[in-house]
Amino acid sequence: MAEKLRDILDAVARGVFPAADGTVRVVPQPSGRDAGVPAFTAHTVVFTDEDPARVRRTPASADCDPPAASMNVRFLAAFMERTGRRTDTVDVMTVAEPLPGGAPPGAVRIDDPGHPRVVSALERRDEVRVWAVDGGVLVLGRGIAGRLEAAVEVAEEGAEEARHRGLGRRLALAARRLAGDEPVWAQISPGNARSLRAFQAAGYRPVGSQALFLRG
Repeated sequence: MAEKLRDILDAVARGVFPAADGTVRVVPQPSGRDAGVPAFTAHTVVFTDEDPARVRRTPASADCDPPAASMNVRFLAAFMERTGRRTDTVDVMTVAEPLPGGAPPGAVRIDDPGHPRVVSALERRDEVRVWAVDGGVLVLGRGIAGRLEAAVEVAEEGAEEARHRGLGRRLALAARRLAGDEPVWAQISPGNARSLRAFQAAGYRPVGSQALFLRG
């Protein structure tokens, strides 16, 4: 029976990582929407419906340190060209355990399917839920392999004041309190240092990197 991506991610969320042995592991796509490359310490998982042998051959052409080859721009560009998919960036993957509680004080649930944040989230996630608070937005939904994923947004207007109030951290923490009984994941661009610090302050642990490929 083929190994499932969700099993690997669930183990990582528990702190059980793949062996740091330089392996490039290929597993089936959990859905037609998503393909991609999560990378851990000296271990890469490629989830795709491509021929595994072909995928494993590609890193050899990256002309870089072998453990980094599957995140090399040449490998990722070849992946996109073969599959006709697109990607935004390579993100840091973080994860945190759920906490008791609920929506933050003053949060308003947004059920409008035409709301810009809902529309954007539905490109990458299912079962999307969105809450708005003064100065920010919290999004929860089921992303890669059905895992629970969080995203937050602090409004540009008044952003500096909101950051001083720790709004990003409080929204990230609220995601943990709305997660029920499962871990919550967040993917953050490495260059978005403010967001990365906010999630770390809310108890999210960096566990790897990820390139997500969506349909073109």
